[in-house]
Amino acid sequence: MKIRSHVRTFVAVFGLIGCPSQQPPNPAADAPDLDDAVDAIEPNIYLSADAEAPLATQIDEKLEGALYTKEVRAAFRVAGCGGDDALIPPNIDRAMVDAHCAALTAGYAEYKKEWLDVAMPFIAKIRPANTPSVVVYPFGGGDLVSALATYPDGTEFTTISLEIAGDVRGILKADNEHLERQLATLRSHLGKLFLKAHSRTINLDIETHGAIPGEIAFTMAALAIHGYEPVTLRYFSIEDDGALHWLTEEEIEQADNTRKKGRGGPFSNAEIRFKKPGDTRIRILRHIAFDLSNTTLAGKPGLLRHLDTKAKVSTMTKAASHLLWDDKNFSTLRDWLMKHTDWMISDTTGVPPRIAKKYGFVQDVYGQYEWPEPFGTADNKDATDFRDLFKGHDPLPFRYGYPDNKSHGHIVVTRRL
Repeated sequence: MKIRSHVRTFVAVFGLIGCPSQQPPNPAADAPDLDDAVDAIEPNIYLSADAEAPLATQIDEKLEGALYTKEVRAAFRVAGCGGDDALIPPNIDRAMVDAHCAALTAGYAEYKKEWLDVAMPFIAKIRPANTPSVVVYPFGGGDLVSALATYPDGTEFTTISLEIAGDVRGILKADNEHLERQLATLRSHLGKLFLKAHSRTINLDIETHGAIPGEIAFTMAALAIHGYEPVTLRYFSIEDDGALHWLTEEEIEQADNTRKKGRGGPFSNAEIRFKKPGDTRIRILRHIAFDLSNTTLAGKPGLLRHLDTKAKVSTMTKAASHLLWDDKNFSTLRDWLMKHTDWMISDTTGVPPRIAKKYGFVQDVYGQYEWPEPFGTADNKDATDFRDLFKGHDPLPFRYGYPDNKSHGHIVVTRRL
């Protein structure tokens, strides 16, 4: 079956069974100055929040908070293999980056051929032309690559997962020996993402404290694959009323000094603004590190109040461990999705048929599904309802999140009547 036929190719390209160590030479003495490189190509980053407006109308106010433009562009070049060599910091060996990118860009080409070029046209045919350009993706950490494939016209993406965005500042003082190992790990984890069509918490967590955090590295790869470039990065917290507070350098340093870590630290949530080279339209990714269980949402109301400001949205989820089937622990998020979603795409870990029907949605299914893979707690009644929906359907030639227990790829579209 085609969905299983490219495993060896991905293993060969990304080195999933090990990557031989290399000892590149020291950085060239005449490496360009990163500050000059960024100043030479950096677009105007003093933008309003209106991502749809022309650039000329996006200079009304300076972005609040500390901007880590130099750092995110360096991560784009070093980890994501996009942009110009001038963005490589002088402390990082260019030959090492070249070796990393030779392997990674070959993997990008294979991923585009085997997944993007197959999945994107299929999804484009089933996605209505008027879906909202604001996208919410719960349980979606590290997966901007498929969010852009699903919603290529999206202007604002919010991904929410347990993983923090991470501290991008380390790229400017990275040690080559450690960075080489981190890049090899990144290639391996990206290979698994491309092969399985979903990210894994463990893959993102391993790199959280490295020179290039996993969440940011995966995002840089997604931008390179889809032909975008980062504009700037800034960190934020969410107030109880839903407002976003943009962190200053002083606040970040103070949190560092008090050793605040994880989802309580300053690097939990990040906004990355990005665009096509030469384009004036700025798009936004906001990643929020949050436990989406009912208990946490009840105790920390700011996230849902922030999401409430978005009114109707397009949504997606996949590989979500069947959490949206869980009435006891994840019904709050599920109810929010049903009240605000205009059109949703998922695998069968999305909203179960009984809930879609309750809120007046219908579900269209594509591919084949017999029974759930054993990820999380899967309710037999919901599994049976999904199995009945898929009866008589043709195979899907690609994965979208989890396959079923027979390795069948499948898609569920939950839409309003």
